Amino acid sequence: MMKKLLLLLSISIATTTFAQNKINFEQGNFDFLKDQTEVNVRLVFDNAVYQEKNFTEAQYLENRKTDITAKKNEAVWKNWIYQWGRFKSSEYLDYFLKGINGKSKKVTFKKDAQTKYTLIVDAKWIYAGWYGGMIGSQEGKLTADLKFVETDNPAKIVMKLQADKIGGKQMNKQFAWEYGRIAAAYEVTGKKLGSEIKKSLK
Repeated sequence: MMKKLLLLLSISIATTTFAQNKINFEQGNFDFLKDQTEVNVRLVFDNAVYQEKNFTEAQYLENRKTDITAKKNEAVWKNWIYQWGRFKSSEYLDYFLKGINGKSKKVTFKKDAQTKYTLIVDAKWIYAGWYGGMIGSQEGKLTADLKFVETDNPAKIVMKLQADKIGGKQMNKQFAWEYGRIAAAYEVTGKKLGSEIKKSLK
């Protein structure tokens, strides 16, 4: 009986913690995109914290290093940290672009593009989820400020939204690893934002 109560409590806490899973509008609207065909996209991680305990990235990586080297070996860790850097520098953005461009047809979102506006995806909280094989898995989740700014004047915010605990799905072959699950959360975030843009620019 006690085990069942603890299980129900855990589910309740998890549901409360991760229930949002939506895009919230905070400032402005999509009217500025009506005469645009392309928007530049940039990811920012300077303000991100990780997991339920709000670790800094350095703390999170130190914990993962300890865990992986203890359970696996140094070679596995070296590959893991290489992949972590690769996903952070390019793959997360690629997945986000795949998600948003699959929904937003009138405006194309690109990286390193010379455009009037830039979308800054400023990560605030990243949850890496977990992978249990046949037992089950929990998706990665992302909370981020989504700021459309003037490219030549980034201090000028024309629209601001928040991605609130967006959960990824098992959408890539790297899902068994943290960086793959986080990439999936970026892809779903892109899809949700793209859907909002599509509804507004009919």
